Amino acid sequence: MSLVYFKNVSKSYHGNLILDNISFEIENGEFVSLVGRSGVGKTTILKLLIREEKPTKGRIFFEDKDINKLKPREVVILRRKIGMIFQDFKLLENKNSFENIAFAMEICGCSDKEIRQDVPELLKLVGLEDKAGNFPYQLSAGEKQRLVIARVLAQRPELILADEPTGNLDPINAWEIIKLLTKINELGTAIILATHDKEIVNSLNKRVISLEHGKIVRDEQEGRYLI
Repeated sequence: MSLVYFKNVSKSYHGNLILDNISFEIENGEFVSLVGRSGVGKTTILKLLIREEKPTKGRIFFEDKDINKLKPREVVILRRKIGMIFQDFKLLENKNSFENIAFAMEICGCSDKEIRQDVPELLKLVGLEDKAGNFPYQLSAGEKQRLVIARVLAQRPELILADEPTGNLDPINAWEIIKLLTKINELGTAIILATHDKEIVNSLNKRVISLEHGKIVRDEQEGRYLI
């Protein structure tokens, strides 16, 4: 059973075709880079996966369930299984690092005991154990993105979607984020990385799905960014 399956999916916005009859599968524990120029549909694929958008045509499955047939309460469960990392962080500015992660765990129904135990471990995993009391405005861009990753990990997702997660970072911090995502993947979590950073994609030596004009033009194991 594939973790993710897009079957003949098309998506149009106001008559403008963004995705054109695409099909692909992603297995448990895979690391896949979605590449292509801006506007080719990378972010649209991620939005479709978390049911923020619905396809114009085709079907999308997560763990063998048709996403478009899920009831509202089932969509909530889906989004707990799929963590989302954004380029612009989306942290809670009025909460410190510890509280940002704790809040995500509270929403998932974790107990106070679990929060007290897990948050320090998550902060340590992303190298922020000494920043627990810092608010987002006191963190660098790289530290903010690491905190976002810790918050995502708090919900124990089966899949992480990373939408241009290095877009606002300098090269050193960008590589730190990629190394962290690779480490998380090695622990068993599937990753879909949407990016147009050629250097990062080519260094990963992982599967690459290349998009052009809304179509998949290449899907290669140990692929490279050739567009």
